[in-house]
Order: sequence, then structure tokens, then C-alpha cells
Amino acid sequence: MAGVPEPERSDIELGAVLHALSDPTRLAVVRQIEAEGERLCGGLSVGVAKSTLSQHLRVLREAGLTRTRACGNQRWVSLRRDDLDRLFPGLLDVVLAAASRGSVEREPVAG
Repeated sequence: MAGVPEPERSDIELGAVLHALSDPTRLAVVRQIEAEGERLCGGLSVGVAKSTLSQHLRVLREAGLTRTRACGNQRWVSLRRDDLDRLFPGLLDVVLAAASRGSVEREPVAG
């Protein structure tokens, strides 16, 4: 898509992917797309303002996690699952599984 930065598979970097996945809103976006498939950008339910969602989608796209395509005046977003699995086998599965378990409370450290 002209004018929308999207790295080639060979340019996707682990640090950028991990950074993108470290934000709870972006992780929620990835989980929703993983569960429901390609989505209209405006149809994502993550509880943030449209301008904030746009910024999160930009970070995900520029990190190589998602692909955005235009269809008329609408934009659709999908996961680049094949590219990610080829570059970082199992990474997305581990992150999504951990996210679905939620936060695990830590045991106090004995002092």
C-alpha cells in the first residue's frame, strides 16, 4: 500500500516486535486479530480513542506484526503470522498464551 511504511519480512527485527507487544493495548489488538481474523481498523474493540488506536496500529505495522490494506475508504488490518512464525518460531504463540493467562501474581521474596 503506497505511503504506509511496512517492513519487508527480512527487515522485521525482534526488538521492534517485542517492543510493540509490550504495550497492553497493542497486545489486545493482536489478540483480537488473532482470534477473529482480519478486521476493519475502526472495528477493533480496545477501549481507546480513535487517534490513540491509530498510533498503536502504526507501531504494530512498522514493527512488522500487522499488515494494513486499503479497500475504498476503509482500512483492514491482519496479522503477519506467516512472516513472524518464519522469523521467530513460536514467539507469537508464547506471547499470546501468556497474555490469555493474564497477570500472574508474584510470590513475595523471602528476605
